[in-house]
Formats: sequence, structure tokens, C-alpha cells
Amino acid sequence: MARVLHVVASPRAEAYSSRLADQFLTAYGEQRPQDAIERLDLFRAEIPDFLAPAAKAKYAVMSGGAADGETETAWRKVIDAIDHFKSFDKYVLSTGMWNFTVPYRLKQYIDVIVQPGLTFSFSPERGYVGLVTDRPLMLIMASGGEYGPGDPRETHDFLEPYLRGVFGFIGFSDVHVIRVQGTLQNKPERIEADLKTAVAAAQQAAQTF
Repeated sequence: MARVLHVVASPRAEAYSSRLADQFLTAYGEQRPQDAIERLDLFRAEIPDFLAPAAKAKYAVMSGGAADGETETAWRKVIDAIDHFKSFDKYVLSTGMWNFTVPYRLKQYIDVIVQPGLTFSFSPERGYVGLVTDRPLMLIMASGGEYGPGDPRETHDFLEPYLRGVFGFIGFSDVHVIRVQGTLQNKPERIEADLKTAVAAAQQAAQTF
């Protein structure tokens, strides 16, 4: 039995990214009913703050020391969040585009779980090495505008490149992407057609994820 983590980075249940993810996970569950799917809603979950105590603890640990007192409490919350994240076998991340990139709650979560010695390592000989390996990641994204190849706003897409980059940095090499774009600027019939295409792609991808 595999454990699947669905990280939800939209505050609206009716968001296009959430609707696509639901279609993907429904198809996945029908294909692999023995697997366990856990939902982590970043707009409802308690994500640890990364304030001064956590930062002090991080640098103490990086320099070979140890966290204590208030800093240890803050660092323990970070470690618990990372341990939870790393306990899964497969990952689905659904998100919309906010100001050309990720929603702030997703950025906070990423800033918590991307930590040296826990999700990546560094050595002069090997450089940076991701520690979360051999696990697939499905990125399901929606955006109100169009950012595809050749579009005038293509260079404004800091969503997919960032997510591919940061998760690749911590070890994810098996990354899949499903996107629906233009959900605010296109006509309703175009949006529905694009959504239908994306749903079909999601259902197909679920068969082999």
C-alpha cells in the first residue's frame, strides 16, 4: 500500500486546480483502492512559522551546535512538518497562480520543509544533493491568464519553473504536470473545453502514477 499526500494550495474548493486534483485522485483511487490518500489543506492546516527562534535553531544546527529552549521548540515544529512530508510515497500538489507564482501559504510550507540535512545536503565534493528521492510528484496548476510557449506573458510564469526547481532541488526527478490556463481571460466555452481536456489528461495520468 502506498501513501499519497495531496497538498492543497487553494483556499477555494471550487478552484480549477482543486477540481482537477479531485478528478485525478478519484481516478487514482479507483485504480489503486488499497492506497491511502491524505489531504493537507494549506489554508486550514497549521504551518509552522519560521521566525527568529526557528532561524536561530537552524543556524545553530548548521554550525554543529544544537537548539535549546525556545529555539528547540520552534525547530521541533519544523522537523515534525518535514517528517510528515517525507513519510509519503507519492505526492500531488494542486495550486493556482498568485501574482505569477505560488500562493503565500504554499511558499511558507516550502520554506519550512526545504532544510539542510533534512531534505537536501551539501558537500564540497558533491555539491547540493536532494534527499527526497524515488517518489513521483504530480503538479496540478491553474492560472487566470495564458503563459504558454509563445505567449507575450510566457516570461511571467514563475509558477511551474519555481515548483519544478525547488522540488527538483530536494530530490524529485519524476515530476508530472497538468495545467489549465486562461480561466479568467478566455470565453466560457473555451474554458470548459480546456478544462475537459485537462480532466481527460488527469484521468489518464492517474492510471500510471
